[in-house]
Amino acid sequence: MKLLEGLNDAQIEAVTSTEGYVRVVAGAGSGKTKALASRFAYLVTELGILPGNILCVTFTNKAAGEMRQRIHNLTGDRDTGFINTFHGFCVSVLQEDSHAVGYPKSFLVLDNSDINDMLKIIYEERGLTLRDMTFGSARDMIEMQKCIDRPDYYLDMIRMSPDTLREKYLTAKDAKDIIFYGYLYQEKKCFGFDYNDLIKFTLYIFKENEDIRRKWQERLEYIMIDEFQDIDPLQYELMEVLAAYHKNLFIVGDPDQTIYTWRGANVRYLLDFDTRFAPAKTVLMTKNYRSTPEIIDTVNSLIDKNKVRIRKDLEAVLPHGPKTVCHLADTSEKEAAWIAGEMRRLAGEGVPLGDMTVLYRAHYVTRSIEDALRKAEIPYAIYSGVQFYERAEIKDALSYLRMIAMKDDISFRRIANNPKRNLGEKRMRFLEKVSESQGITLYEALRQNLDNEIMRGTKAAQFVHLVEFWSGAYEGRAVSEVLTELLDKSGYEEMLRTEGSQERLDNLAELRQSIFEYETTCGEEVFLQDYLNHVALFTNSDTAEHPDRVKLMTVHAAKGLEFPYVFLCGMSEGIFPSRKIETEAGMEEERRLAFVAMTRAEKALYITESGGRNFDGSPRFPSRFIFDIDEKHLAFTHPVEEDLVKRTREYTEIKNRFFKDRSDLYAVGQRIRHSVFGEGTIEGIDTERGAYMVKFDDMKTSRSISFRVKLEVVS
Repeated sequence: MKLLEGLNDAQIEAVTSTEGYVRVVAGAGSGKTKALASRFAYLVTELGILPGNILCVTFTNKAAGEMRQRIHNLTGDRDTGFINTFHGFCVSVLQEDSHAVGYPKSFLVLDNSDINDMLKIIYEERGLTLRDMTFGSARDMIEMQKCIDRPDYYLDMIRMSPDTLREKYLTAKDAKDIIFYGYLYQEKKCFGFDYNDLIKFTLYIFKENEDIRRKWQERLEYIMIDEFQDIDPLQYELMEVLAAYHKNLFIVGDPDQTIYTWRGANVRYLLDFDTRFAPAKTVLMTKNYRSTPEIIDTVNSLIDKNKVRIRKDLEAVLPHGPKTVCHLADTSEKEAAWIAGEMRRLAGEGVPLGDMTVLYRAHYVTRSIEDALRKAEIPYAIYSGVQFYERAEIKDALSYLRMIAMKDDISFRRIANNPKRNLGEKRMRFLEKVSESQGITLYEALRQNLDNEIMRGTKAAQFVHLVEFWSGAYEGRAVSEVLTELLDKSGYEEMLRTEGSQERLDNLAELRQSIFEYETTCGEEVFLQDYLNHVALFTNSDTAEHPDRVKLMTVHAAKGLEFPYVFLCGMSEGIFPSRKIETEAGMEEERRLAFVAMTRAEKALYITESGGRNFDGSPRFPSRFIFDIDEKHLAFTHPVEEDLVKRTREYTEIKNRFFKDRSDLYAVGQRIRHSVFGEGTIEGIDTERGAYMVKFDDMKTSRSISFRVKLEVVS
């Protein structure tokens, strides 16, 4: 059989194990996609199974598309059955059977943009503002309501008429209820489904209509699920229903790559599969076809420190390469400069820039990397993100600085109404006419017309006062200090906090850090104009003509991809692992994330970090993950001081004392008593932040309560 040619023994076993429950634990780079596609083709071409009787579930639409193409290439058949995500499959079910819930076949599948449009209507109708709840928080609240607080919400959508739902919406008093029922009404009115609805409605149809459920169960003779470590409770329930008839369920996953628990993934589904679906056959795929033996030694040593896993070691197939390089720099600037220098060296040896990738835990880490690449004239492209100096909040902050120094029209247009000061289009047109007729700047036009009737009801005077004061006060003061004051007094940071934009706040903190470092390393007094000229060299640099670029992306964005040369930067405590981690379970997930990052590398892996101090003055230590790796597998660019290793271990041990094992946590729905807030119900558990989301009986809104606080169980 040609289909089996080129497959190793474990892959062949996976492909030919067609009946019953089969669990494939596929390590990184072990060829699981090839095995999945070959198994589908084997079922069709060798066993004669019709493609329309096979369901193959992937994690993303892109992966589904690639899988269809692979299977088509193997079978030559354009009918590739149900190869889709769980949500995509549910769309197929609803298109065929939505009549069972009174919905037409021409329903809408809603994305975040559609949801935002609905929220705008609700806010305008009921007089809500972003101070009541930001759109991002509203979307999160709706998801929390649908998944945890009101899991039976879909019954209202099915059983209530649009008029009844509208009545519930219009009579609601609390902002949460107004938004939630307003959203359900808007969904019902346009026959729309969001992602939560797709699975909920499908499960409801299967539960209430035995004939429809049996039809789909009988139709799907073979079910295959990829990336099983990322499956969430609703997807798991749907899988159980679909596989209950033929009992032919084939899953592929790697518990060492579970990195989406914050989206509901549960590594136990994969670990406990053989007991939940007994008897189950387990196939271990451990041969790695992606990375050199040196890289594999590194990642095996790292992930072995995790306790919750299926123990296995990846086996390298490729020839030997260089040892994993580890560079511990004094500052983030020196770390970035070293990375740029190493890239220059590789390029000089003929390595294309497009073969080099920088991975990081958080977007704000890219600031120093981008600075260094620009200085070295190395073109780069950021994937799943925006270049640091092109981010809206960075442009806004720099515009505030430029405004007090230059009062130019470009900066004025960007920040005069940011945050909102009621200087909308009508008033801006007025200022433009004054500016044009008198030959003055927009700012001067505003300053001269503060008493004009058209400016009544605005915060124009406060804005002018801010600019006038700091225009005469910035000289002789540190630029980082001036920016901090401007962002505070202008209300800009308060606006971001109100919106819940923590990532944007982190980026502003990184900008202040970069200015502070520029001031301390410049060697002479730094003036505001000097800094603005300095930063303009970065913001105005044009690299569009270079097709061969270094790639920059987060580790999450890199999942499923591979790159010849990987630079994993920012490997410092508080960055990677994240400072938000407060549980052992969360730390194990961070270690899995580091494992995913390192296993992206094919030919060479570089791990870098920087010391010094954070902007808040706290010391910065190397990541514990560096010292998790056996020293013999790392090539340090300079000897590591024993004192540094000792102090890092002492720091991490102190952090570990505050960890709470996930097995000791209370469950969602548990009634508890707080010493001050009284009795309440646990709505959710945030293991990354180490907190319960609790709705207390005497409070209108929920509270995040740290695991460290003692809670009593209410019987």
